[in-house]
Amino acid sequence: PQIVVSVYGPDFFGNDVVRGYGAVHVPIMPGRHIRTIPMFVPESTSRLQKFTSWFTGRRPEFTDPRVVAQGEGREVTRVRSQGFVTISFNVM
Repeated sequence: PQIVVSVYGPDFFGNDVVRGYGAVHVPIMPGRHIRTIPMFVPESTSRLQKFTSWFTGRRPEFTDPRVVAQGEGREVTRVRSQGFVTISFNVM
């Protein structure tokens, strides 16, 4: 099992935009586990698309969260690293 994290936040104009995506496997052993998830955001492929997405306030984002958890199709997606999120699991 995996957990997919999608982080959203306001941009300069007050629009909710994606701040990062990440995924990590959920531990199956009992106990407390701390995992650090590297986050990434999709990038526009051209300068025109970057300017258009900035101007309209609509940045690229994934419509299906399964894209983040699966490796299929990720090799052709341009992404940029965007920090880390730390999650604590308490498994019984």
